[in-house]
Amino acid sequence: MSFIQTVYGLLLFYFLIGFLSFYFINRKKDKDAARKSWVKTLIYFFIINIVAGSIVFFPLVFRCISILIIIVGFYELFTLYQKSGYRLSRIFYSSVIILGVFSVFFFAYSGLNKEQIFFTFALVSIFDSFSQITGELFGKIRLLPHISPNKTVEGFIGGAIITLLSVILLKAFIDMPILKLFIFAAEIIIFAFIGDLSTSYYKRKYKVKDFSRLIPGHGGILDRFDSLIAGGAWVALASYIT
Repeated sequence: MSFIQTVYGLLLFYFLIGFLSFYFINRKKDKDAARKSWVKTLIYFFIINIVAGSIVFFPLVFRCISILIIIVGFYELFTLYQKSGYRLSRIFYSSVIILGVFSVFFFAYSGLNKEQIFFTFALVSIFDSFSQITGELFGKIRLLPHISPNKTVEGFIGGAIITLLSVILLKAFIDMPILKLFIFAAEIIIFAFIGDLSTSYYKRKYKVKDFSRLIPGHGGILDRFDSLIAGGAWVALASYIT
């Protein structure tokens, strides 16, 4: 079995665990909240498969998707700024610069070999998914309530542990010492988390829940891809440094 087949198989296995977890999580919610949670989960499943398929079979399509993510990301930043009556200009322009830097390297990431792209994409997806699942199941301690009130210490730790354990399962396919591989995976986790926090901070400053309604059940393109933008940007920068 190839590296990509193994990674994709692992993602599908994790999705099965995720669906089962959300079944028990959503049983405790009212019908409307449970319905929204299932819509969000199913759409996320389709997004993951569409992006994964483009990486593996149509790399040029993934490059186009990365450009689209960047363009819409800037549009969403500007839209909130505009709707606020052009308030908090320093926050807006600082965010544009930060997103601009990340976007340059994220686009570079989209041009790496598909194994690198898919590995990073898988780790970010696993971290995102299991941070939410473990957070909803076990989360009690708020991590940064003034920036992102729904994130918990338990969720971050749970997502990070499962992501790092996944690296062990993939070690046979990667020609890298295990310690170095763990460090590399930890760096991806940290940058993915930074990307997530950055967009949460921006939304909190402008007092909105979502960037847009372009993706049903999700907070917009930036909200969906913030972790991948930052994690992918780091991988591209690291590849140039080394």
